[in-house]
Amino acid sequence: MVSSDTGSIPADAQSHGENRLNKLLSAFAGQDERFAAELQQNASLVRLERGQFAFRSGDHCNAYFILTEGSVRVQLLSAEGREITLYRVRAGGTCVLTTSCLLGRQDYPAEAIAETDVETIVIPSEFFQSALDRIPAFREQVFSGFSGRLTNMIDRISELAFTPIDARLANALLDMHRAGEERITHQELAVELGTAREVVSRHLKRFESHGWLRLGRGRISIIDAEGLATAADVGLCD
Repeated sequence: MVSSDTGSIPADAQSHGENRLNKLLSAFAGQDERFAAELQQNASLVRLERGQFAFRSGDHCNAYFILTEGSVRVQLLSAEGREITLYRVRAGGTCVLTTSCLLGRQDYPAEAIAETDVETIVIPSEFFQSALDRIPAFREQVFSGFSGRLTNMIDRISELAFTPIDARLANALLDMHRAGEERITHQELAVELGTAREVVSRHLKRFESHGWLRLGRGRISIIDAEGLATAADVGLCD
């Protein structure tokens, strides 16, 4: 998770950052004190500001990362410029594409952008490969995380491929409603759902005509969550 936009820890926070890094790495290494010391010597704590790229399509993958704060969105960009969200990495998580690219020694096939200010532990690829060979507990943890997140990504792709767009849109709106969020654009929803903005706008207007929500400028207010849940469960016929 390295790009030309990656920022390092500010000097006035260096001491605090080092203490935090050591604590996080000790927990990651478990009972292996020697490996914990190796991690502390080789890893670093990196921050990205909201909107910065963690990596871009075609970038060489040169580090393994463990997110400690914030959220990173991993997405594909089509030749026509349409964005499709694959998954998110949140605090405590690792990136399945990063792990895959490191294991296969391949470049990134997608891009990742910080949705919030982000803090992450970065482990250089050379040390990652060495630790993978030498430390069984580290290897088990890496592959366990990779397996679980790969399954989640396959579920996401299945949803994009097989779940009707109106049901996916209704579910996304209900998730926002439960989180108390209203401010979102049609384009942001299109990126989240892997479709065109015009498609999202058309279905939102249909939902509004049913009395389930009210559309405003950059805002979607849910009026009838139970009605919207009907579309989330079974979708609507055009």
